[in-house]
Amino acid sequence: MKLFMPAAGFVASAIAAAAIINAPVQAAEVQIAATGPVVELTVTENIEAEPDEVTISAGVTSEAATAVEALQANSTQMEQVIARLRQLRVPARNIQTAGINLGARYDYDQQTQRQVFRGYSASNRVSVKLDGVDRVGEVLDALVAAGATDLSGPDFAIADDTAARAQARQAAMQTAMAQARDYARMAGYSDVRLLKLEEGIAPGMPRPMMRTMDVQETAAKAAPPVQPGLVQAGVTIVTTFELTR
Repeated sequence: MKLFMPAAGFVASAIAAAAIINAPVQAAEVQIAATGPVVELTVTENIEAEPDEVTISAGVTSEAATAVEALQANSTQMEQVIARLRQLRVPARNIQTAGINLGARYDYDQQTQRQVFRGYSASNRVSVKLDGVDRVGEVLDALVAAGATDLSGPDFAIADDTAARAQARQAAMQTAMAQARDYARMAGYSDVRLLKLEEGIAPGMPRPMMRTMDVQETAAKAAPPVQPGLVQAGVTIVTTFELTR
């Protein structure tokens, strides 16, 4: 919050500018006369909603004496994992390769105090987006059965957060107006006038954290229980108000 008197009686304002992350919008500069003190307020509001999509990650790691053998074995295993995802009716557009790695393996020999070459390790990981949250446990169980050696997730989200962000926007504006009027009353003024408004997606919105799952634990339990909980969507607005009599 900032409270200050306008310089030379004018405040440069970008009315209703939408400074959205990854899609900045430039608003026209407008000169607005301000005869009273000016207060700047930054307000963040988040709305909780039920998630309707989830992302999980499945990886396969293979080891062999040569790089070619390690990569071939890894490719065969990953093809089985992807085939299983297709059998589960996951659209191809929702399956994306997240990383492929191939490297030499070494062990440290305590007696000789030297690195000892042990072969090669190849890994492949795919990111999988599921429409809906009901089948997460089923898909995780199927991926392990198909040969996945490690899993990460789930990461829950809202496919279309337009409605939730609209609610957050309304709440943020109401909060900003109420706070500005509080400052006006404390400073001996009767009301406020909006001079500037900017919006951005609320930073650092908390979401359920992804975690790496132990494959042996998952396989033993079979279809692990998953609780989607709630996720958040929000906005941050930066406002400038003039205190008026």
